[in-house]
Amino acid sequence: MVSLKLQKRLEASVMKCGKGKVSLDPNESSDISMANSHNASYITMGSPKIFLRPFNLSDAGDVLKWAGDDDVTRYLRWDSIKTVEEAQQHILQKAIPYTWRRSVSLVDNGRSIGYVSIKPDSGDGSCRANLGYAVSKEFWGRGIATVAVRMAVDQALEAFPVVVRIQAVVEVENIASQKVLEKVGFEKEGLLKKYGCCKGVVRDMFLYSFVKDDC
Repeated sequence: MVSLKLQKRLEASVMKCGKGKVSLDPNESSDISMANSHNASYITMGSPKIFLRPFNLSDAGDVLKWAGDDDVTRYLRWDSIKTVEEAQQHILQKAIPYTWRRSVSLVDNGRSIGYVSIKPDSGDGSCRANLGYAVSKEFWGRGIATVAVRMAVDQALEAFPVVVRIQAVVEVENIASQKVLEKVGFEKEGLLKKYGCCKGVVRDMFLYSFVKDDC
C-alpha cells in the first residue's frame, strides 16, 4: 500500500488544485477536486469521471481520435496515427506490451481519451521510473491530465515497490505539461540543455521528479 505520508502528499496536491487553475494546454484551465486516487478518480464541478485501465484492441477507434491529432502528439516521441489499422498496431505493439501503460478512460462508457505510462529503469536505475502522458484535445481544460497523472503516481508506486523516484523530461516550450506536473507535486530539478530530440528537433528540456519520501 502507498504510505500514509505519501498519500497525504498526494492529497495536498489535490488541495492545491481544488480552488486554483489547472492548465493542461495553453489557454485552458479548470477547477478540480479528486476523491480516491487509488481506484476510480472523480473530477467534480462539471468534469467527467475518469479511471485508468489497460488498453484493449477494441480501443483502436478511440485511440485514433486523440493519437491522430497533431496538437496532442506535438511533444510525444511518436508521430500521429493516421488509420484504424495503425491504431491497432500501436495498441498491439506498444501499448499492451509496455511495462505500465494505461488508458485514461471515461467512467460512463469506458471510452479511451488518452494515456499515461510509467516505465521503470533497469539495473542500477531500477529505483526510478519515467512518466509520459497525453489527453484528447476534446477534454483539454477540464483537469483530466492532472488527475490521471496523480492516479498513475499512486498506482505505480504500489505496483513497483522498488521505485522511489518518478521523473519526467519536458520541453521548455511545453508550459502546459510543466504546470500539470507541478500541480501533482513534481519538483523542477533543472534545465537539461540540448537533451532530447522531438520531431527531428534537438530541444532543451526541464527535468521534473516526484520522490517517495519514506524510502
